[in-house]
Amino acid sequence: MPRTPAVLLAEDDRAIRNALARALTLEGYRVTAVADGAEALAQVHRSRPDVLVLDVMMPVIDGLQVCRVLRAEGDRTPVLMLTALVETADRIAGLDAGADDYVVKPFDVEEVFARLRALLRRVAPAPTPESAPAPTPESAPAPESAESSGRQPSSGTPGTPTPRNSGTPRTSGGRPDDPVAGRFVDAAGLRMDPRARRAWRGRRELELTRTEFELLELLVRNAGIVLDHSTIYDRIWGYDFGPGSKNLAVYVGYLRRKLDEPGAPQLIHTVRGVGYVLRED
Repeated sequence: MPRTPAVLLAEDDRAIRNALARALTLEGYRVTAVADGAEALAQVHRSRPDVLVLDVMMPVIDGLQVCRVLRAEGDRTPVLMLTALVETADRIAGLDAGADDYVVKPFDVEEVFARLRALLRRVAPAPTPESAPAPTPESAPAPESAESSGRQPSSGTPGTPTPRNSGTPRTSGGRPDDPVAGRFVDAAGLRMDPRARRAWRGRRELELTRTEFELLELLVRNAGIVLDHSTIYDRIWGYDFGPGSKNLAVYVGYLRRKLDEPGAPQLIHTVRGVGYVLRED
């Protein structure tokens, strides 16, 4: 039987806190509700939740500072921010603090549910090897050594970059000290390691939040292809928030700030009225 997800809700407005806690409980979550950021940090240290819902403006310690403290401690628990601040700079401040998503007050509780589902899907554990179906003889032929096949061993060096093309993504064999084949994905001068959740532009490693990494990975794997807003929302958040939402634009803008370099070409391009594409012009 699946475990009931635990939500830590920190909201100083009693009416909002009680109403949202009741709605989350009816939706099937185990909810712990606190009134300020100091209580939220103490509760996280006592019993780590599956996801946090933090109000930005709280007494003692605000939601942004709570998020910064957790990220500095290495805690990657998903964080959904509740905010009455609607300016882009305020949203960027939340993302910069390490939040994964946000909802603007006044909000529809169904939107909160949808965003929590999306956050929890992204951190759900991958199936264990025992639960994976056994390969059939046709789909998994026995390994063949160079000696038994009569082939000469390859003289290529693992991880040697192939010539850069127009931006089509490719999967490399890894670095010379990395035995995992197909570990890296490369396109438009970017390299990503999805398993380690690391990314580089050239030799510079990028510091990305969970959502930023997943958005960049989606663009890299589809380099040269224009992805429309609905496709991106569905793949990253698991929910299309509609044409009025600025959520995607905020994340793209923040990702551009981390990618862009003086004198280097811009990598993420806006296709007006459609979506976004990754390419190196």
